[in-house]
Amino acid sequence: MVEMKVDASKAAPTNRFSTAYAPLAGTVEVRTLSDIEARDVPRISTTIEEFDRVLGGGMVRGGVILIGGDPGIGKSTLLLQCLAGLSATRHVLYVSGEESGEQIALRAHRRGLAAPGMKLLAEISLEKIQATLLAEKPEVAVIDSIQTLYSDALSAAPGSVSQVRECAAQLTRIAKATGVTIVFVGHVTKEGTIAGPRVLEHIVDTVLYFEGDTHSSFRLVRAFKNRFGAVNELGVFAMTDKGLKGVSNPSALFLSQHDEPVPGSCVMVTQEGSRPLLVEIQALVDDAHAPNPRRLSVGLEQARLAMLLAVLHRHVGVACYDQDVFINAVGGVKIGEPAADLAVMLAIISSLKGKPLPKGLVVFGEVGLAGEIRPAPRGQERLREAAKLGFTQALIPKANAPRQAIPGLEVIAVDRAAEALARFR
Repeated sequence: MVEMKVDASKAAPTNRFSTAYAPLAGTVEVRTLSDIEARDVPRISTTIEEFDRVLGGGMVRGGVILIGGDPGIGKSTLLLQCLAGLSATRHVLYVSGEESGEQIALRAHRRGLAAPGMKLLAEISLEKIQATLLAEKPEVAVIDSIQTLYSDALSAAPGSVSQVRECAAQLTRIAKATGVTIVFVGHVTKEGTIAGPRVLEHIVDTVLYFEGDTHSSFRLVRAFKNRFGAVNELGVFAMTDKGLKGVSNPSALFLSQHDEPVPGSCVMVTQEGSRPLLVEIQALVDDAHAPNPRRLSVGLEQARLAMLLAVLHRHVGVACYDQDVFINAVGGVKIGEPAADLAVMLAIISSLKGKPLPKGLVVFGEVGLAGEIRPAPRGQERLREAAKLGFTQALIPKANAPRQAIPGLEVIAVDRAAEALARFR
Protein backbone atom coordinates (compact mmCIF):
# COMPACT_ATOMS: atom_id res chain seq x y z
CA MET A 1 0.00 0.00 0.00
CA VAL A 2 1.36 3.42 -0.99
CA GLU A 3 0.00 6.72 0.31
CA MET A 4 -0.75 9.19 -2.47
CA LYS A 5 -1.45 12.91 -1.90
CA VAL A 6 -4.29 14.47 -3.89
CA ASP A 7 -4.35 18.18 -4.65
CA ALA A 8 -7.72 19.48 -3.39
CA SER A 9 -7.81 22.16 -6.09
CA LYS A 10 -7.69 19.48 -8.78
CA ALA A 11 -10.26 17.19 -7.24
CA ALA A 12 -13.14 16.03 -9.43
CA PRO A 13 -16.28 18.22 -9.27
CA THR A 14 -19.18 16.88 -7.25
CA ASN A 15 -21.86 18.17 -9.62
CA ARG A 16 -23.12 15.34 -11.83
CA PHE A 17 -23.70 17.59 -14.85
CA SER A 18 -20.24 19.23 -14.72
CA THR A 19 -18.60 15.81 -14.27
CA ALA A 20 -20.29 14.38 -17.35
CA TYR A 21 -19.30 17.31 -19.57
CA ALA A 22 -15.97 18.20 -17.97
CA PRO A 23 -13.98 17.14 -21.11
CA LEU A 24 -15.78 19.85 -23.11
CA ALA A 25 -14.19 22.57 -20.97
CA GLY A 26 -11.04 22.58 -23.09
CA THR A 27 -10.24 21.01 -26.44
CA VAL A 28 -7.01 20.62 -28.35
CA GLU A 29 -6.25 20.38 -32.05
CA VAL A 30 -6.60 16.92 -33.59
CA ARG A 31 -4.32 16.13 -36.51
CA THR A 32 -4.52 13.51 -39.23
CA LEU A 33 -1.66 11.02 -39.26
CA SER A 34 -1.10 11.44 -43.00
CA ASP A 35 -0.66 15.21 -42.54
CA ILE A 36 2.20 14.79 -40.06
CA GLU A 37 5.62 14.95 -41.69
CA ALA A 38 7.89 12.09 -40.67
CA ARG A 39 11.46 13.27 -40.28
CA ASP A 40 14.64 11.57 -39.17
CA VAL A 41 15.40 12.23 -35.52
CA PRO A 42 18.72 14.09 -35.10
CA ARG A 43 21.25 12.25 -32.97
CA ILE A 44 23.84 13.39 -30.46
CA SER A 45 26.92 11.18 -30.58
CA THR A 46 28.12 10.06 -27.15
CA THR A 47 31.74 10.01 -28.45
CA ILE A 48 31.81 6.30 -27.48
CA GLU A 49 31.16 4.08 -30.50
CA GLU A 50 29.83 1.06 -28.59
CA PHE A 51 27.49 3.28 -26.56
CA ASP A 52 26.17 4.84 -29.77
CA ARG A 53 25.51 1.36 -31.17
CA VAL A 54 23.34 0.37 -28.20
CA LEU A 55 21.38 3.63 -28.39
CA GLY A 56 20.68 3.12 -32.08
CA GLY A 57 23.12 5.75 -33.35
CA GLY A 58 23.35 8.18 -30.45
CA MET A 59 21.19 10.16 -28.06
CA VAL A 60 17.99 11.87 -29.19
CA ARG A 61 17.10 15.42 -28.17
CA GLY A 62 14.40 15.31 -25.53
CA GLY A 63 14.91 11.59 -25.00
CA VAL A 64 14.99 9.97 -21.57
CA ILE A 65 17.35 7.04 -21.01
CA LEU A 66 17.37 4.66 -18.05
CA ILE A 67 20.53 2.65 -17.43
CA GLY A 68 20.69 0.00 -14.70
CA GLY A 69 23.13 -2.57 -13.42
CA ASP A 70 24.75 -4.07 -10.35
CA PRO A 71 26.71 -1.78 -8.01
CA GLY A 72 30.28 -1.18 -9.14
CA ILE A 73 29.76 -2.53 -12.66
CA GLY A 74 30.61 0.76 -14.39
CA LYS A 75 27.40 2.79 -14.91
CA SER A 76 28.76 6.03 -13.43
CA THR A 77 32.14 5.52 -15.09
CA LEU A 78 30.59 5.15 -18.54
CA LEU A 79 28.40 8.23 -18.15
CA LEU A 80 31.26 10.31 -16.75
CA GLN A 81 33.36 9.37 -19.79
CA CYS A 82 30.43 10.21 -22.06
CA LEU A 83 29.91 13.68 -20.56
CA ALA A 84 33.64 14.35 -20.53
CA GLY A 85 33.76 13.72 -24.27
CA LEU A 86 30.62 15.76 -24.95
CA SER A 87 31.73 18.71 -22.81
CA ALA A 88 34.28 19.77 -25.44
CA THR A 89 31.54 20.78 -27.88
CA ARG A 90 28.24 20.72 -25.93
CA HIS A 91 26.72 22.06 -22.73
CA VAL A 92 26.34 19.13 -20.29
CA LEU A 93 25.37 18.72 -16.63
CA TYR A 94 26.16 15.91 -14.21
CA VAL A 95 23.75 15.71 -11.23
CA SER A 96 25.04 13.49 -8.44
CA GLY A 97 22.92 12.42 -5.50
CA GLU A 98 25.34 9.79 -4.20
CA GLU A 99 28.78 11.40 -4.42
CA SER A 100 30.17 14.81 -3.60
CA GLY A 101 31.83 17.02 -6.20
CA GLU A 102 35.26 16.17 -4.78
CA GLN A 103 34.65 12.44 -5.16
CA ILE A 104 33.59 12.83 -8.79
CA ALA A 105 36.59 15.07 -9.53
CA LEU A 106 38.90 12.48 -7.98
CA ARG A 107 37.34 9.71 -10.08
CA ALA A 108 37.70 11.77 -13.24
CA HIS A 109 41.35 12.50 -12.40
CA ARG A 110 42.01 8.81 -11.75
CA ARG A 111 40.55 7.93 -15.16
CA GLY A 112 42.55 10.66 -16.88
CA LEU A 113 39.45 12.55 -18.05
CA ALA A 114 39.87 16.20 -18.98
CA ALA A 115 36.45 17.85 -18.93
CA PRO A 116 36.92 21.58 -18.33
CA GLY A 117 33.46 22.44 -19.65
CA MET A 118 31.40 19.87 -17.69
CA LYS A 119 29.03 21.36 -15.08
CA LEU A 120 28.48 19.45 -11.83
CA LEU A 121 25.62 19.60 -9.31
CA ALA A 122 25.54 17.59 -6.06
CA GLU A 123 21.86 17.73 -5.09
CA ILE A 124 18.93 15.41 -4.30
CA SER A 125 16.05 17.91 -4.15
CA LEU A 126 13.86 17.56 -7.24
CA GLU A 127 12.72 21.18 -7.15
CA LYS A 128 16.29 22.51 -7.04
CA ILE A 129 17.35 20.19 -9.87
CA GLN A 130 14.39 21.33 -11.97
CA ALA A 131 15.29 24.99 -11.42
CA THR A 132 18.92 24.30 -12.34
CA LEU A 133 17.95 22.49 -15.55
CA LEU A 134 15.72 25.39 -16.61
CA ALA A 135 18.41 27.94 -15.77
CA GLU A 136 21.44 26.14 -17.24
CA LYS A 137 19.63 24.68 -20.29
CA PRO A 138 22.09 21.80 -20.86
CA GLU A 139 21.89 19.61 -23.96
CA VAL A 140 22.59 16.42 -21.97
CA ALA A 141 22.03 15.86 -18.25
CA VAL A 142 22.83 12.79 -16.14
CA ILE A 143 20.88 12.00 -12.93
CA ASP A 144 22.96 9.68 -10.74
CA SER A 145 20.80 8.18 -9.39
CA ILE A 146 17.02 8.48 -9.69
CA GLN A 147 16.49 6.58 -6.40
CA THR A 148 18.25 9.30 -4.36
CA LEU A 149 15.96 12.16 -5.43
CA TYR A 150 13.02 13.40 -3.41
CA SER A 151 10.22 15.92 -3.94
CA ASP A 152 8.93 18.24 -1.23
CA ALA A 153 5.40 17.62 -2.52
CA LEU A 154 5.50 14.05 -1.16
CA SER A 155 6.10 12.95 2.41
CA ALA A 156 7.53 9.54 1.45
CA ALA A 157 11.23 8.80 1.90
CA PRO A 158 13.68 9.02 -1.03
CA GLY A 159 13.80 5.78 -2.98
CA SER A 160 10.18 4.86 -2.26
CA VAL A 161 7.81 3.92 -5.05
CA SER A 162 5.93 7.23 -5.06
CA GLN A 163 9.10 9.36 -4.91
CA VAL A 164 10.86 7.50 -7.73
CA ARG A 165 7.78 7.61 -9.94
CA GLU A 166 7.04 11.30 -9.31
CA CYS A 167 10.66 12.44 -9.75
CA ALA A 168 11.03 10.48 -12.99
CA ALA A 169 7.74 11.84 -14.34
CA GLN A 170 8.61 15.46 -13.52
CA LEU A 171 12.07 15.23 -15.10
CA THR A 172 10.61 13.52 -18.16
CA ARG A 173 8.22 16.45 -18.64
CA ILE A 174 11.16 18.86 -18.57
CA ALA A 175 13.02 16.74 -21.13
CA LYS A 176 10.08 16.74 -23.54
CA ALA A 177 9.36 20.46 -23.04
CA THR A 178 12.94 21.79 -23.31
CA GLY A 179 14.63 19.19 -25.56
CA VAL A 180 17.31 18.27 -23.02
CA THR A 181 18.44 14.64 -23.10
CA ILE A 182 18.25 13.14 -19.60
CA VAL A 183 19.96 9.92 -18.50
CA PHE A 184 18.76 8.21 -15.30
CA VAL A 185 20.98 5.80 -13.39
CA GLY A 186 18.86 3.13 -11.68
CA HIS A 187 19.75 0.71 -8.90
CA VAL A 188 19.15 -3.00 -9.46
CA THR A 189 17.47 -5.36 -6.99
CA LYS A 190 18.60 -8.87 -6.07
CA GLU A 191 16.30 -10.23 -8.78
CA GLY A 192 18.19 -8.19 -11.41
CA THR A 193 15.44 -5.66 -12.14
CA ILE A 194 15.63 -1.90 -11.71
CA ALA A 195 14.52 -0.92 -8.21
CA GLY A 196 11.29 1.01 -7.93
CA PRO A 197 8.05 0.60 -9.88
CA ARG A 198 8.01 -1.14 -13.22
CA VAL A 199 6.19 1.91 -14.54
CA LEU A 200 9.55 3.67 -14.50
CA GLU A 201 10.56 1.62 -17.53
CA HIS A 202 7.37 2.71 -19.32
CA ILE A 203 8.00 6.40 -18.67
CA VAL A 204 11.43 6.52 -20.31
CA ASP A 205 12.28 6.14 -24.00
CA THR A 206 15.26 3.79 -23.68
CA VAL A 207 16.15 1.12 -21.11
CA LEU A 208 19.73 -0.18 -20.94
CA TYR A 209 21.14 -2.85 -18.65
CA PHE A 210 24.75 -3.44 -17.68
CA GLU A 211 25.68 -7.12 -17.63
CA GLY A 212 28.82 -8.96 -16.69
CA ASP A 213 30.72 -10.24 -13.69
CA THR A 214 32.37 -7.58 -11.54
CA HIS A 215 35.36 -9.92 -11.22
CA SER A 216 35.81 -9.89 -15.01
CA SER A 217 37.15 -6.99 -17.04
CA PHE A 218 34.42 -7.27 -19.70
CA ARG A 219 31.05 -5.52 -19.56
CA LEU A 220 27.99 -5.88 -21.80
CA VAL A 221 25.43 -3.10 -22.25
CA ARG A 222 22.15 -4.36 -23.68
CA ALA A 223 19.10 -2.39 -24.85
CA PHE A 224 15.76 -3.83 -23.71
CA LYS A 225 13.61 -0.92 -24.86
CA ASN A 226 14.33 1.79 -27.40
CA ARG A 227 11.75 4.06 -29.00
CA PHE A 228 14.40 5.44 -31.35
CA GLY A 229 16.26 2.28 -32.36
CA ALA A 230 16.39 -1.50 -32.35
CA VAL A 231 16.08 -3.47 -29.13
CA ASN A 232 18.49 -6.25 -28.10
CA GLU A 233 21.46 -4.27 -29.40
CA LEU A 234 24.66 -5.13 -27.56
CA GLY A 235 27.67 -3.01 -26.68
CA VAL A 236 30.85 -4.69 -25.45
CA PHE A 237 33.31 -2.88 -23.19
CA ALA A 238 36.53 -3.74 -21.39
CA MET A 239 37.20 -2.16 -17.99
CA THR A 240 40.73 -0.77 -17.82
CA ASP A 241 42.57 1.52 -15.43
CA LYS A 242 41.57 4.42 -17.69
CA GLY A 243 37.87 3.52 -17.73
CA LEU A 244 35.66 1.57 -20.12
CA LYS A 245 36.99 0.95 -23.62
CA GLY A 246 34.88 -0.32 -26.51
CA VAL A 247 35.76 -3.75 -27.94
CA SER A 248 35.84 -3.68 -31.73
CA ASN A 249 35.89 -7.49 -32.21
CA PRO A 250 33.75 -8.95 -29.40
CA SER A 251 33.63 -12.43 -30.97
CA ALA A 252 37.20 -12.96 -29.78
CA LEU A 253 36.00 -12.63 -26.16
CA PHE A 254 33.55 -15.51 -26.41
CA LEU A 255 35.85 -18.02 -28.11
CA SER A 256 38.30 -20.14 -26.12
CA GLN A 257 41.76 -20.44 -27.56
CA HIS A 258 42.31 -24.19 -27.96
CA ASP A 259 45.47 -25.35 -29.70
CA GLU A 260 43.59 -28.42 -30.91
CA PRO A 261 39.85 -29.23 -31.03
CA VAL A 262 38.54 -30.63 -27.75
CA PRO A 263 35.44 -32.78 -27.08
CA GLY A 264 32.35 -30.93 -25.93
CA SER A 265 33.11 -27.64 -27.68
CA CYS A 266 31.05 -26.14 -30.52
CA VAL A 267 31.09 -22.62 -31.97
CA MET A 268 27.79 -20.97 -32.92
CA VAL A 269 26.81 -17.63 -34.47
CA THR A 270 24.26 -15.71 -32.44
CA GLN A 271 22.57 -12.49 -33.47
CA GLU A 272 22.53 -9.62 -30.96
CA GLY A 273 20.44 -6.89 -32.57
CA SER A 274 22.23 -6.00 -35.79
CA ARG A 275 25.51 -7.60 -34.71
CA PRO A 276 26.41 -11.27 -35.30
CA LEU A 277 28.61 -12.74 -32.57
CA LEU A 278 30.52 -16.00 -32.49
CA VAL A 279 30.15 -17.76 -29.14
CA GLU A 280 31.63 -21.04 -27.99
CA ILE A 281 29.17 -23.49 -26.43
CA GLN A 282 30.76 -26.01 -24.08
CA ALA A 283 29.15 -29.22 -22.84
CA LEU A 284 30.27 -31.71 -20.23
CA VAL A 285 28.49 -35.08 -20.04
CA ASP A 286 29.51 -37.35 -17.16
CA ASP A 287 28.16 -40.46 -15.40
CA ALA A 288 25.57 -39.54 -12.79
CA HIS A 289 26.39 -40.59 -9.23
CA ALA A 290 22.93 -39.85 -7.86
CA PRO A 291 19.44 -41.15 -8.67
CA ASN A 292 18.49 -37.84 -10.28
CA PRO A 293 21.00 -36.73 -12.94
CA ARG A 294 21.90 -33.04 -12.86
CA ARG A 295 20.98 -30.63 -15.67
CA LEU A 296 22.79 -27.31 -15.41
CA SER A 297 22.85 -24.54 -18.02
CA VAL A 298 24.82 -21.28 -17.72
CA GLY A 299 24.03 -18.58 -20.27
CA LEU A 300 21.25 -20.60 -21.94
CA GLU A 301 17.69 -21.48 -20.95
CA GLN A 302 17.47 -24.37 -18.48
CA ALA A 303 14.11 -25.59 -19.79
CA ARG A 304 15.39 -25.68 -23.36
CA LEU A 305 18.22 -28.01 -22.34
CA ALA A 306 15.71 -30.57 -21.01
CA MET A 307 13.76 -30.31 -24.28
CA LEU A 308 16.88 -30.88 -26.41
CA LEU A 309 17.83 -33.95 -24.37
CA ALA A 310 14.36 -35.38 -25.03
CA VAL A 311 14.74 -34.72 -28.77
CA LEU A 312 18.14 -36.43 -28.72
CA HIS A 313 16.62 -39.51 -27.15
CA ARG A 314 13.48 -39.71 -29.29
CA HIS A 315 14.71 -38.69 -32.74
CA VAL A 316 18.46 -39.39 -32.68
CA GLY A 317 18.58 -42.42 -30.39
CA VAL A 318 21.07 -40.94 -27.90
CA ALA A 319 20.02 -41.36 -24.25
CA CYS A 320 21.41 -39.22 -21.41
CA TYR A 321 19.03 -40.31 -18.64
CA ASP A 322 21.94 -41.70 -16.59
CA GLN A 323 24.31 -38.78 -17.31
CA ASP A 324 24.92 -35.40 -15.71
CA VAL A 325 24.78 -32.71 -18.41
CA PHE A 326 26.38 -29.28 -17.99
CA ILE A 327 26.16 -26.50 -20.61
CA ASN A 328 28.08 -23.22 -20.59
CA ALA A 329 28.30 -20.21 -22.92
CA VAL A 330 31.91 -19.00 -22.79
CA GLY A 331 32.57 -15.42 -21.71
CA GLY A 332 29.50 -14.93 -19.54
CA VAL A 333 27.27 -14.01 -22.48
CA LYS A 334 23.55 -14.84 -22.25
CA ILE A 335 21.96 -16.40 -25.32
CA GLY A 336 18.20 -16.12 -25.49
CA GLU A 337 17.51 -17.10 -29.09
CA PRO A 338 16.64 -20.71 -30.08
CA ALA A 339 19.26 -20.70 -32.87
CA ALA A 340 21.69 -22.15 -30.29
CA ASP A 341 19.83 -25.50 -30.21
CA LEU A 342 21.87 -27.27 -32.86
CA ALA A 343 25.19 -26.15 -31.33
CA VAL A 344 24.09 -27.39 -27.90
CA MET A 345 23.13 -30.80 -29.28
CA LEU A 346 26.42 -31.17 -31.16
CA ALA A 347 28.40 -30.18 -28.06
CA ILE A 348 26.53 -32.79 -25.98
CA ILE A 349 27.16 -35.55 -28.54
CA SER A 350 30.83 -34.53 -28.79
CA SER A 351 31.32 -34.72 -25.02
CA LEU A 352 29.35 -37.96 -24.67
CA LYS A 353 31.36 -39.72 -27.39
CA GLY A 354 34.65 -38.06 -26.40
CA LYS A 355 35.14 -37.01 -30.02
CA PRO A 356 35.97 -33.38 -30.91
CA LEU A 357 34.17 -31.62 -33.72
CA PRO A 358 36.15 -30.63 -36.84
CA LYS A 359 38.34 -27.55 -36.54
CA GLY A 360 36.87 -24.46 -38.19
CA LEU A 361 33.24 -25.59 -37.84
CA VAL A 362 30.51 -23.09 -37.00
CA VAL A 363 26.86 -24.03 -36.32
CA PHE A 364 23.46 -22.41 -35.87
CA GLY A 365 19.85 -23.56 -36.13
CA GLU A 366 16.70 -24.11 -34.08
CA VAL A 367 15.63 -27.68 -33.30
CA GLY A 368 11.92 -28.51 -33.13
CA LEU A 369 10.20 -31.18 -31.07
CA ALA A 370 9.66 -33.26 -34.22
CA GLY A 371 13.42 -33.31 -34.84
CA GLU A 372 13.37 -30.75 -37.67
CA ILE A 373 15.95 -27.98 -38.09
CA ARG A 374 14.29 -24.59 -38.42
CA PRO A 375 15.90 -21.53 -39.99
CA ALA A 376 17.39 -18.65 -38.02
CA PRO A 377 16.91 -14.97 -38.94
CA ARG A 378 19.69 -13.12 -40.80
CA GLY A 379 21.48 -16.28 -41.82
CA GLN A 380 23.56 -14.54 -44.50
CA GLU A 381 25.00 -12.08 -41.99
CA ARG A 382 25.91 -14.92 -39.63
CA LEU A 383 27.74 -16.80 -42.39
CA ARG A 384 29.65 -13.72 -43.53
CA GLU A 385 30.79 -13.04 -39.97
CA ALA A 386 32.01 -16.64 -39.60
CA ALA A 387 33.91 -16.47 -42.90
CA LYS A 388 35.48 -13.15 -41.89
CA LEU A 389 36.88 -14.73 -38.71
CA GLY A 390 38.45 -17.64 -40.58
CA PHE A 391 35.92 -20.45 -40.16
CA THR A 392 35.90 -22.87 -43.09
CA GLN A 393 32.81 -25.04 -42.52
CA ALA A 394 29.23 -24.18 -41.51
CA LEU A 395 26.41 -26.53 -40.50
CA ILE A 396 23.14 -24.63 -40.95
CA PRO A 397 19.40 -25.21 -41.61
CA LYS A 398 18.52 -25.96 -45.23
CA ALA A 399 16.27 -22.88 -45.37
CA ASN A 400 19.30 -20.67 -44.57
CA ALA A 401 21.43 -22.06 -47.42
CA PRO A 402 22.94 -19.12 -49.35
CA ARG A 403 22.08 -18.71 -53.02
CA GLN A 404 25.65 -17.73 -53.83
CA ALA A 405 28.75 -19.41 -52.46
CA ILE A 406 30.66 -17.59 -49.71
CA PRO A 407 34.42 -17.58 -50.45
CA GLY A 408 36.38 -19.82 -48.10
CA LEU A 409 33.31 -21.28 -46.38
CA GLU A 410 31.86 -24.74 -47.04
CA VAL A 411 28.15 -24.75 -46.22
CA ILE A 412 26.41 -27.95 -45.09
CA ALA A 413 22.63 -27.53 -45.11
CA VAL A 414 20.45 -30.04 -43.20
CA ASP A 415 16.75 -30.24 -42.32
CA ARG A 416 16.71 -33.00 -39.64
CA ALA A 417 18.57 -33.27 -36.32
CA ALA A 418 19.45 -36.91 -37.00
CA GLU A 419 21.03 -35.95 -40.33
CA ALA A 420 23.09 -33.17 -38.73
CA LEU A 421 24.39 -35.29 -35.87
CA ALA A 422 25.09 -38.31 -38.09
CA ARG A 423 27.77 -36.31 -39.93
CA PHE A 424 29.90 -35.91 -36.81
CA ARG A 425 29.13 -38.99 -34.68
